[in-house]
Amino acid sequence: MIYGQHGNLNKKRETMSDQNNHISDLPNLENLSLAVKIFLNETREKLKGHERRQFMARVVSLLGYGGQLKAEKELGWDRKTIHKGTKEFKTGITCIDNFSDRGRKCSEEHYPNLLEDIKKIVDPISQTDPTFHTTSLYSPITAKEVHRRLMEKMNCSPEELPTIRTISNKLNQLGFKLKKVTKCKPKKK
Repeated sequence: MIYGQHGNLNKKRETMSDQNNHISDLPNLENLSLAVKIFLNETREKLKGHERRQFMARVVSLLGYGGQLKAEKELGWDRKTIHKGTKEFKTGITCIDNFSDRGRKCSEEHYPNLLEDIKKIVDPISQTDPTFHTTSLYSPITAKEVHRRLMEKMNCSPEELPTIRTISNKLNQLGFKLKKVTKCKPKKK
């Protein structure tokens, strides 16, 4: 039995040394042709999330010792991403990306009552189309004026409120169109 176990150990050592020889037979990344580098980068671009990181980790593991640094210099890959992919590859545990929590929050999250306050300012002034062809509400008040009135109402500085452009977008989102309301013109005879 002891001899059999040593035999298996020797076989494992042989296969590991064969793998190491295979990795050492690979050319350095500096010696790879431009076409291979382009191929690796195009393949990486087509993958997303954990698949991309694991692909990068596999390429780096084939490069052997110093592969992360070589991939960073020659292929322009981020070492943090490679490191994360290597951990995922070794452990088999995939990190979940939380893309939905990234980015800029909408202004309603910063100012919960913003839309209601804008409605309170614009509703009394807004008018319907005098010809009654549309259901749009027209407001003779500008976004700049709404911004000024919000500052007065809340007693705050302009930096504490959303910008005029944001208020203009919110007015459009609420369905208020900035337009001078003209009286009905009589039909020409």
